[in-house]
Amino acid sequence: MSSGDGIQIPSRLPLLLTHEGVLLPGSTVRFSVDSPRNMHLVKHRLLKGTSLKSTIIGVIPNTRDPEHETDDLPSLHKIGTAGIAVQVVGSNWPKPHYTLLITGLCRFSVSGLLKERPFVLAEVEQLDKLEQYTTPATDDVAAQDGELGELSHKFYQAAVQLLGMLDMSVPVVAKFRRLLDSLPRETLPDLVASMIRTSNKEKLQVLDAVSLEERFKKALPMLTKQIEGLKLLQKTRKMNPDHEKRVLSVRKGGVFPGRQFNLDEEDEDDDGDDTAALEKKVHGANMPEAAFRVCLKELKRLKKMPQSMPEYALTRNYLDLMVELPWSKSTKDCLDIQAARTLLDNDHYAMDKLKRRVLEYLAVRQLKASLKGPILCFVGPPGVGKTSVGRSIARTLGREFHRIALGGVCDQSDIRGHRRTYVGSMPGRIINGLKTAGVNNPVFLLDEVDKLGKSLQGDPAAALLEVLDPEQNHSFTDHYLNVAFDLSQVLFIATANTTATIPPALLDRMEVLQVPGYTQEEKVEIAHRHLIPNQLEQHGLTPQQLHIPQDTTQDIIAGYTREAGVRSLERKIGAICRAVAVKVAEGHRVTKSEAATPEGAALQGDKAAPPEMPIVIDHIALKDILGPPLFEMEVSERLTLPGVALGLAWTPLGGEIMFVEASRTEGEGQLTLTGQLGDVMKESAHLAISWLRANAKTYQLTNMVGGSDPLEGTDIHLHFPAGAVTKDGPSAGVTIVTCLASLFSGRLVRSDVAMTGEITLRGLVLPVGGIKDKVLAAHRAGVKHVILPKRNEKDLEELPANVRADLDFVTAGNLDEVLSAAFDGGFPGTASTHTHPQLTSKL
Repeated sequence: MSSGDGIQIPSRLPLLLTHEGVLLPGSTVRFSVDSPRNMHLVKHRLLKGTSLKSTIIGVIPNTRDPEHETDDLPSLHKIGTAGIAVQVVGSNWPKPHYTLLITGLCRFSVSGLLKERPFVLAEVEQLDKLEQYTTPATDDVAAQDGELGELSHKFYQAAVQLLGMLDMSVPVVAKFRRLLDSLPRETLPDLVASMIRTSNKEKLQVLDAVSLEERFKKALPMLTKQIEGLKLLQKTRKMNPDHEKRVLSVRKGGVFPGRQFNLDEEDEDDDGDDTAALEKKVHGANMPEAAFRVCLKELKRLKKMPQSMPEYALTRNYLDLMVELPWSKSTKDCLDIQAARTLLDNDHYAMDKLKRRVLEYLAVRQLKASLKGPILCFVGPPGVGKTSVGRSIARTLGREFHRIALGGVCDQSDIRGHRRTYVGSMPGRIINGLKTAGVNNPVFLLDEVDKLGKSLQGDPAAALLEVLDPEQNHSFTDHYLNVAFDLSQVLFIATANTTATIPPALLDRMEVLQVPGYTQEEKVEIAHRHLIPNQLEQHGLTPQQLHIPQDTTQDIIAGYTREAGVRSLERKIGAICRAVAVKVAEGHRVTKSEAATPEGAALQGDKAAPPEMPIVIDHIALKDILGPPLFEMEVSERLTLPGVALGLAWTPLGGEIMFVEASRTEGEGQLTLTGQLGDVMKESAHLAISWLRANAKTYQLTNMVGGSDPLEGTDIHLHFPAGAVTKDGPSAGVTIVTCLASLFSGRLVRSDVAMTGEITLRGLVLPVGGIKDKVLAAHRAGVKHVILPKRNEKDLEELPANVRADLDFVTAGNLDEVLSAAFDGGFPGTASTHTHPQLTSKL
């Protein structure tokens, strides 16, 4: 590689054809190699070679479009750069390729091709001296007189001017400065062209400039252009303080493409202004003393922190949140009770308990300004308006409203937030909700509080204990904030379908208001006040185009829905609106076509004429749109055999009627229970059997062969239909007794009677819960008589007046009274009331 004329490259070089850039002498560039010829060059020359000579290759720019690359060898560029492969890295993703790190040594020209496959091998002639990159700087060029010396000096001055405009603290710029002072002047065009941002076409012009004078002439305009661009940027920065910092891609020996540094120095003035504005916000946030001290401490840390630190952004986000929280901002309550009553009545029909509680709160607020926000829990079946009434309460009070959906939440950090030591930490939903609401006394709706989960990340229901405790929430501490926030002015409203899944400690902190299902009359009223106008508006219809009479609404409720709320009813009304919208749209189309052409009537003669307005939905139209009725309200056809009775059950969705069926076969006195029954209900069945066996003679109950023991030689099977639904609870006791008494006596239970109540072994009937929902279910099902425990008589006061008028209630204190009311003409053994022996003291 050396001769008398200096260091020489081999005269035969393998050529690397690249689309990715131009390698200039003195620069280091990374190339990705995936074409067959270049892959063979790496495998057979670079990876298998053992000498330094084998690492020297020629890099030729490939000017052919890579999208139209073919297997044929393209016409080679005449000038290339000899380089030494510093690093070779292979990869199979996304396809097999090598990445080469190559440092340029000198220019060469291609004299001729020696072979094309498996890689290109060419005869080359060296054009530059290698010593200029390895010897200290001399003044050879600078000392020369004439145009070359003048160009060299001018180029050097311009390079120094560029350096003066850059930030010397950046390592790449400092290295550029050292190279500028240490390398000969003849290397400057290649050095600068490889470092400043220029196109490959401009770099190719520098590469092709073989004479030194021509090289200076090609590179000097590029350098001048870069200096002018920097001057313009600095001028713009002075005019606009909020400018966006720009960066310049710098390449140099040992510095890879894409490495960037700031063109301008760090804008300390802008950062100071920004921090000063934040400090002003902290002082104006009117936060409590403890929070204010924490903010000042974090602000002091922020001022000392460089923006490049990751913790800078975390601290800045924390302070932004602290100043955005409504520490002292609140809305003024609208305390006009009459206006509030009118607004609530307009928004919701019925719901008297909820409305009364809101009006009570307003009345107390009038008398005492500093009243803590109540914590209410609306419990009721789906679709009865728990969520929408919460929104109405906020509008009535004139407060902001924020809904937090808790269904499925199983991480306590959703409530309390994450500690700021974690990556991606954020405040909990309570603090986020306050930030969104913008005031410290909004109405918070905690939706589906009965569906909270529990996991390894903690129990969110336990985290809510602090939020919903009036004695604690004046100093609620979120993990992210780590300072106390006062929640005592927030009006919390929780909603749930059942209290069974709410932890007792959480339930104890809330004021539970039951929201029962609607009666049929209430549903009709709700449909005509709210649902039908809303659906007409959503479907682009008017009352002049569609009319649904009250009789039709009653038919929809009775025959097509079976629910406590009104969601299914709204969907059915929506289906009717869609069907009518089709008719109206078709009528418009026919009318428009008739108006467009005089012959339209003749052409449309075979089509239906536009419907007469309004379209009235009667029984026939209802059946055409919704199909046959889904539910039969009369239940008498089910009670055609002995051993069937009708009970009442409570579910989170409202009350339901429940049939109990019994049959007997010859056997060994076994009792079989089916229908997915819980332990309590199974015990009720055993209680019923025991009581009936003990009183079989009194009530003339026999087995299959007429014996006095109903179970002797007989197997009993009790079934509760809807076998896929789990059932439990003690309230089916009287129904099971009535069903088995019917089976053992061979008599039919009255078809219009439903019953509920717990039994004891002595034949007493004990009170049960959910009376209102159960009675409303019986009313929906067309039942006329309801048997209830005597101690539940007080619950009848909650029933609407029309329901009490439609139903006959029998309150029973013992099973004698139940059996007497459940059978036509009474039951044998119950005519003369069973008297209990009078107990006398023997002391």
